[in-house]
Amino acid sequence: MESGLSEIGSTKMFDGFNKRYKHHSETLGCSMTFSVYFPPSASSSRRSPVLYWLSGLTCTDENFIIKSGAQRGASTRGIALVVPDTSPRGLNIEGEADSYDFGVGAGFYLNATQEKWKNWRMYDYIVKELPKLLSDNFSQLDTTRASISGHSMGGHGALTIYLKNLDKYKSVSAFAPIANPINCQWGQKAFTNYLGDNKAAWEEYDATCLISKFNNLSATILIDQGENDQFFPDQLLPNKFEEACKKVNAPLLLRLHPGYDHSYYFIATFIEDHITHHSQALKL
Repeated sequence: MESGLSEIGSTKMFDGFNKRYKHHSETLGCSMTFSVYFPPSASSSRRSPVLYWLSGLTCTDENFIIKSGAQRGASTRGIALVVPDTSPRGLNIEGEADSYDFGVGAGFYLNATQEKWKNWRMYDYIVKELPKLLSDNFSQLDTTRASISGHSMGGHGALTIYLKNLDKYKSVSAFAPIANPINCQWGQKAFTNYLGDNKAAWEEYDATCLISKFNNLSATILIDQGENDQFFPDQLLPNKFEEACKKVNAPLLLRLHPGYDHSYYFIATFIEDHITHHSQALKL
């Protein structure tokens, strides 16, 4: 492995391995961790396609790996799971840890334009730096065959990154995504601080706005939403995204699930469907 990338954890699961890595990110200007699940079939002669998972507010790269159970399906289908962290860490910017929904653990998968938060460039980290790091260091991964998924803030990240990079990802899915952040409290707080008052800049990171511009999709968008999710009515707004998709005939499967909340219990229940969704788009 190239200098600066070190393995800090390894656990066998469903005949593959959860591996955790640490490296210095040039994009973010700090040390970052990420996790990869390598399915048992992954080898330099049979490279595995990649499913990126973007996590939600307060999460690290570990939540999904520990709680989702996604490795079962990934092992069977031969998909590698790549799980980055949710923000830069250790920069000690004043106020970075004052609230759960901004700063550390709340990078919102954008490139901040405000001077104070200039290191918050999770968009470039996910789209550019991480895929290159993977292809440079892991011959058993095929980063040219990739899909993307995520939860809540990470669902927002997955949708917006996919729509702006249709050449890079074969498919997208999301659990309870922040689907119209310019119209909810979480999004307005984050965007004001990271991007300033320029509303046009906000729309560049809003899936409901982006779908009107980027809708030549090769795969259906899959979204699962629990009806007992406390954030469903005010913060997530998948109905706004659904309306925007209908206007441009963008293929969307939005499934509402009675009784389910915002947690990883919900994700674990339906993650197999998402693995199947992506494996079909990746032609496995």
